[in-house]
Amino acid sequence: MGGEESTPLTDEEEQRTRSALFHELGHQIAERGWTRFPAYTPQERRRLVDVAQRLTAHWGQRVTVEAEDQCGMRLSLAGYEITAGGSTGGR
Repeated sequence: MGGEESTPLTDEEEQRTRSALFHELGHQIAERGWTRFPAYTPQERRRLVDVAQRLTAHWGQRVTVEAEDQCGMRLSLAGYEITAGGSTGGR
């Protein structure tokens, strides 16, 4: 964020963070088919990609990750992705 430097997480902290995101974002996606989450750094974006891959493996249904803008990512199930015109799918 804006020139701020952050200290990398320890392996244990990273594992806890990914686990918390897996449960929280998974709950939100299960409820409405998609969720948004901020991601300001490449590390945060990679973390969300990993969470989406874990959710895909857990559910047996693909969870996609798309950058909404330079600060946010959207995780969604099929049918809830961002379309080229900027609108979203949904059932």
